[in-house]
Amino acid sequence: MKVVILAGGMGTRLAEETEVTPKPMVEIGGKPILWHIVKHYAYYGFKEFFIALGYKGEAIKRYFFEYYSLNGSMTIFMVTYGDGVSDVNLKDLLAFHRSTGCIATLTAVRPPARFGGVVFDGDLVSEFSEKPQIGEGWINGGFMVFEPSIFRYIEGDRTVLESQALERLASERQLAAYRHDRFWQCMDTLRDKRLLESLWQEGHAPWKTWQ
Repeated sequence: MKVVILAGGMGTRLAEETEVTPKPMVEIGGKPILWHIVKHYAYYGFKEFFIALGYKGEAIKRYFFEYYSLNGSMTIFMVTYGDGVSDVNLKDLLAFHRSTGCIATLTAVRPPARFGGVVFDGDLVSEFSEKPQIGEGWINGGFMVFEPSIFRYIEGDRTVLESQALERLASERQLAAYRHDRFWQCMDTLRDKRLLESLWQEGHAPWKTWQ
């Protein structure tokens, strides 16, 4: 199964680190955060990766259509962001997705308060909230699973997955939420980077599922 990693973040709040180095290449424990993400997927047996240099959907769509035109029919695949780590159980995530019958599943996590949120209706996502969450809200933490029919929701290079395709799926009750209440952390700011670095150096990195 293929894993798409969206690695096009600008890292404007990580200016000191990303002036020369792309955000997914900023290091935690001497290795790029992208390496940590790949290692987590590899631990669960996922070995085929496609690094998408942007958050636009068309590049992903083009890649999959070209690949499968040469290599057979399209299949389910995974997608995540190139700036977030977690100890989410990817096998359980995949099993949950298959049980829902939905086109897409995202991993919902509990964030710091600066993020917009996800509103649930049972196991489905009903809408996205733009306002920062206070208290016990949930957000899209990445670690998503998509059926090939997701490409019907990507109309061109201007389509942004989260703000357009996923919202449309939610409105059609085709977007499920796998709730993960354990460790998740993005690397959006220097404070985030320092937190992840300290966890790694202290030997308490929950996302380090591999040996």
